[in-house]
Amino acid sequence: MLLLGIVLLITVVGLGASNTERRLGRRLDRMERKLDAIVAQLGVTVEEPGLAEVAALVREGKKIQAIKVYRENTGADLKEARDAVERLV
Repeated sequence: MLLLGIVLLITVVGLGASNTERRLGRRLDRMERKLDAIVAQLGVTVEEPGLAEVAALVREGKKIQAIKVYRENTGADLKEARDAVERLV
């Protein structure tokens, strides 16, 4: 019975953490959309780190390598890196 209680506690704590992470992720997404809108409104170009190398890889048809380099240079997750590389295609 004690073991079942411990398993339930770990599950509940784990679910709370993932809810918090999802909530923070949604908040960050909203903030990024707002910043993108501000940048677009101002007509400012934001140079992302390592973008020249990534763009060169895309031109060479090395999309997977471009995603890899983008992730290494920015710390972005796979989806973010893939989306950024897709914008260059």
